[in-house]
Amino acid sequence: MKLLSAMAALCLLTASSAHAADPHLARNLAASCANCHGTNGNAVKSSGMDALAGMEKAKILQKLADFKSGDKPASIMHQIAKGYSDVQLDLIAGYYAGQK
Repeated sequence: MKLLSAMAALCLLTASSAHAADPHLARNLAASCANCHGTNGNAVKSSGMDALAGMEKAKILQKLADFKSGDKPASIMHQIAKGYSDVQLDLIAGYYAGQK
């Protein structure tokens, strides 16, 4: 039983360190936003979508939190935001804040 617990702990540790070690994780997570918000967050003007590139990280995080909680109505963003953990949303917001 101790061996099984140790193996499970090792698997969890390995999985979490793999995420931390991936230098492209934020970019890869943010790629799903490109369909609506444009490549690297540069939305097409007059599309009605927010341009995320260069927006303050705190502002992006607040918008995502509002979608995730249902405080901000949306056709699909509330469903998308619920699919990410808070850590993943933080990575996405940081990625877009760093774009131009």
